[in-house]
Amino acid sequence: MEIQPPIPNPPPIKKESWKTTMILAYQSLGIVYGDLSTSPLYVYKSAFAEDIQHSESNEEIFGVLSFVFWTLTLIPLLKYVFVVLRADDNGEGGTFALYTLLCRHARISTLPNGQVADEELFEYRRDEIKGVSGRRNVGLRLKSILEKYRVLQKVLLCLALIGTCMVIGDGVLTPAISVFSAVSGLELSMSKEHHQYVEVPVACIILVLLFCLQHYGTHRVGFLFAPIVIAWLLCISTIGVYNIFHWNPQVFQALSPYYMYKFLKKTQKSGWMSLGGILLCITGSEAMYADLGHFSQLSIKMAFTFVVYPSLILAYMGQAAYLSKHHILETDYRIGFYVSVPERIRWPVLGIAILAAVVGSQAIITGTFSIIKQCSALGCFPRVKIIHTSPTNKHGQIYIPEINWTLMLLCLAVTIGFRDTKHISNAAGLAVITVMLVTTCLMSLVIILCWRKSVFLALGFMFFFGTVEVLYFSASLIKFREGAWVPVALSCIFLVIMFVWHYGTIKKYEFDVQNKVSINWLLGLGPTLGIMRVRGIGLIHTELVSGIPAIFSHFVTNLPAFHQVVVFLCVKSVPVPHVRPEERFLVGRIGPKEYRLYRCIARYGYRDVNMDDVGFENDLICCIAEFIRTERAGTSTNTDTGNGVSHVLEDSDNDRKMAVFGTASANAEGSIRMCEDESSGSFELKEVAVTVASPQLPKKRVRFVLPESPQMDTGVREELRELMEAREAGLAFIRGHCYVKAKRGSSLMKRFVINFGYDFLRRNSRGPANALSFPQASTLEVGMVYQV
Repeated sequence: MEIQPPIPNPPPIKKESWKTTMILAYQSLGIVYGDLSTSPLYVYKSAFAEDIQHSESNEEIFGVLSFVFWTLTLIPLLKYVFVVLRADDNGEGGTFALYTLLCRHARISTLPNGQVADEELFEYRRDEIKGVSGRRNVGLRLKSILEKYRVLQKVLLCLALIGTCMVIGDGVLTPAISVFSAVSGLELSMSKEHHQYVEVPVACIILVLLFCLQHYGTHRVGFLFAPIVIAWLLCISTIGVYNIFHWNPQVFQALSPYYMYKFLKKTQKSGWMSLGGILLCITGSEAMYADLGHFSQLSIKMAFTFVVYPSLILAYMGQAAYLSKHHILETDYRIGFYVSVPERIRWPVLGIAILAAVVGSQAIITGTFSIIKQCSALGCFPRVKIIHTSPTNKHGQIYIPEINWTLMLLCLAVTIGFRDTKHISNAAGLAVITVMLVTTCLMSLVIILCWRKSVFLALGFMFFFGTVEVLYFSASLIKFREGAWVPVALSCIFLVIMFVWHYGTIKKYEFDVQNKVSINWLLGLGPTLGIMRVRGIGLIHTELVSGIPAIFSHFVTNLPAFHQVVVFLCVKSVPVPHVRPEERFLVGRIGPKEYRLYRCIARYGYRDVNMDDVGFENDLICCIAEFIRTERAGTSTNTDTGNGVSHVLEDSDNDRKMAVFGTASANAEGSIRMCEDESSGSFELKEVAVTVASPQLPKKRVRFVLPESPQMDTGVREELRELMEAREAGLAFIRGHCYVKAKRGSSLMKRFVINFGYDFLRRNSRGPANALSFPQASTLEVGMVYQV
């Protein structure tokens, strides 16, 4: 493919003002740091759950505090704030963002229908970084190795999916441990024999209410999240300062790393196992990176460095100061957070803690919805129903019913099944540290491949942070039989689902490519295609980006008539977060002009929102009309029109040109600029709104009127007139309802995966997103059997 000229870059983005940054930092406290802020509720209780004796020397409590301090300093502060947050994918963060960033630089992808034209997208080229020649050669060698060996590509995909599955598992475990730990304050007002019969039902009721309210979204109550978290941070830091000065001001000595050595030397295996509970002090740290798309880097860094980090340190030091003077407690279970809270304010603190736990749980649930949407867009998860709960912020406020109820059932099962924080914390710890290990591995590749830095810097990053995380990982994995099996089991289930769906999707696309119809067959039919052409537009959905799908020959040979205008529509995702509206469509022609066959490829990023049916139809027709005009006039090769025409490219399969067009929203005031002007030679398809009465809701229909102009070519005018008449006659959406079966001679494993696994997922998943937006009366499905 040959692309010329390049897409003009937009003007540089203005830096955010300090006022905007401060507002974003304030908002991030409620969205990003709810989970991390509630960790003091259960860290000490989980750390001392390994039969560690709380002696008079305070070596144990000071050792735990030292581990907490340095873990918070090294992982969230040093690793995430100073390094990982810089590796954004055009402003987006998270495990899959790192993976897509690597895929673009290494020219590998999970999507089978990628095109060279996709590499000309602005966000695709925006993150190109030129480094020193020697370091660049190292990155190029690594790139060539990844391109050459497909097994390494699969390992990279597997690594990203493991991290993703652990995030989903965290979406089950974090609400359980946060809410359960918050309501554990009830244990101080009753005996141990009675409180366990109260805590579990109360926690379950709160969890059910939390998940039932998800479909309303957070945009209505989101403004309360930041004040709740701020109140909670102010509360725990104030209590921490009080406990430090009231009980033991010498607790500052525990910040020395020497106490970590003394702790491990004295406690030995029990102390090493307790690291699985200590690592919970950084649960929620990954949210700083995962929620990067909603805020700026600077706002997230400021909120953590100046508010969250010092508040957490003071809270942990205050708990340690109290416990250092209370070595003999009435019962072992009272070593939790609430025992260090003064009795006169214990109930108000309990109420704030429950609200903060709900806010923290809300953040991880929303994050789970977001990452599943990304996986689905990139072909690694079955299609699910995505509901946008906010009319303004459509990218972040989403709700997935199937996932929501699945998370709720799993969360209740974990809470009722374990009934204590020890086992839940063991499970949550393994999920948290696994995600961080995956991030460290992917980040090391980003340093070499994307940033073009020294390989020694990447190895140093992996060795330094990887050593710390492997230590915690081993301490969590040894508790496999004591609860840590839960995230492993959940991850295996979701990993099997993802791989089966991805494998079936790839095989289905390969079948489409191998069985597509040749252009010679089409030319042999003639302009009428051997059947009667009736008025209207036939919109044939296909996954192919080139060639004629087999479903079309199936229609032509079995139907006596077909539409006057046929558009082969491919709605595909590209490995970038967002596609600019002016780069949305690729439009081309199939066969001679008198055939009236067009190809349209609509491109969306993995965080983009698909357009509604009315807006999509209007943009589609206008892009085809503009293509007809520019193709004849030859202006698309050297101009950038108001409708977003940027460049043309050669479709090697059909030897036809395809042009890039934007949506109507990309133009000034959202109108369609195609107006006939004596000086410019362009024209306008006037929009005439017609209101159609409906017993339910009034619908708006748009008519296009082709203006009279002596300057327009006769052939162009005739083709545009037919397009407008076909649009007025109506539009039908046609797609194949495929039945995928393993072909004869396939292995037993392949037959099981395709005939049972993929078939089950396909039958229980949603249809294509664009198919759901078209009226059922205008949709035609034809069954086809795919022998893959």
